[in-house]
Amino acid sequence: MAHAYHQAMDLLYRIAMWLAGAALLVMVAVIPVGIFSRYVLNEGAAWPEPIAILCMVTFTFIGAAVSYRAGAHIAVNMLTDRLPPVWQRLCGRLADLLMTVISLFILYYGYGLCSQLWQQPMAEFPLLSAGQAYLPLPLGSAVTLLFVIERLLFGPQHHRPVVMLGNT
Repeated sequence: MAHAYHQAMDLLYRIAMWLAGAALLVMVAVIPVGIFSRYVLNEGAAWPEPIAILCMVTFTFIGAAVSYRAGAHIAVNMLTDRLPPVWQRLCGRLADLLMTVISLFILYYGYGLCSQLWQQPMAEFPLLSAGQAYLPLPLGSAVTLLFVIERLLFGPQHHRPVVMLGNT
């Protein structure tokens, strides 16, 4: 069971890492196009900004799940590093439980936001609805929740070869 869960999470981790990386790459490529069209061609294109925002949301929420599994998320360890090992583990479990609560919160309300805005078109980018633009919120929180469950059941995963791939 544990091996199958780790394999599934490794695959999900790779997909999420590639998706977040692609979103960052597209965002970095699209922003200069918008700047060029506005200031050089004197014609402000309507599509670069909504695509950049969509990519930023995707990179933020999917990338946060990736960084959580890799143990590379932002953390202030000044206090916990000075605690005895038993208290450090207790604080780590508390942080994981709080991540569960936060992930469930974003999943619930992100799903509600997407479902309410699913039919509302985006004026700047009519190919997507507003609900589809916010889809990275519930998806990213669901991926984070799966990684939190993995961490609660099997411990930190930052030592696994697939996770260490980007940390060399």
